[in-house]
Amino acid sequence: MITLSTQRHERAPARERTSLLAHLPNAITVSRILLIPVFVLFFLDPTPYRSIAAAAVFGLAALTDAVDGYVARRWGQVTRLGKLLDPIADKLLVLTALFLLVDFDRMDGSPRVEAWVAIVLAGRELAVTGLRAVAAREGIDLTPETTGKVKMATQVVAILFLILEEAVPASLNFHEWGTLILFVSLALSLISAAQYIRQFVLQMLPRGGSGTGGF
Repeated sequence: MITLSTQRHERAPARERTSLLAHLPNAITVSRILLIPVFVLFFLDPTPYRSIAAAAVFGLAALTDAVDGYVARRWGQVTRLGKLLDPIADKLLVLTALFLLVDFDRMDGSPRVEAWVAIVLAGRELAVTGLRAVAAREGIDLTPETTGKVKMATQVVAILFLILEEAVPASLNFHEWGTLILFVSLALSLISAAQYIRQFVLQMLPRGGSGTGGF
């Protein structure tokens, strides 16, 4: 009886650790969403010092995107909730920053980000989200490809440059670099969207009895 009791006591902490690890990736993802209002609070009045603080918060939030994925894969805790929350958190973070940058003018009166760029990126995100929802309903798993991951990384770098452009010397050309990288991310976004569509069609074709052809 003593042995059994001891084993029970030893298993309890192990179950608690397993439960904690199961929720840790999603908790990290939720923290990314919770950091968005903090970022907005700093960046609503983009003075140089507040821009630096906003960039730090944005960078920290973006970093959690890599951390939650690593933890989930490392501990085998990839869940449906995590697959749903992670892209939503990414979209909220990036689109919030983009639309704030559209709203803020540079010293010459031009916006930091052109409105049409933000609209195209937002439209792409909505389209892909809708496609993923349809795919999930059909039991199709659309796997993110390398292009999508690079797209997210370039968006983060571009936004950081554009947030900080008036907090650093003009000679560093942060606006030009940020704009260039943002256009690269725009191209990658459209390529990534096409890849999602391709995945969806290729998996739907056999169900429609049309064979397994490809693009």
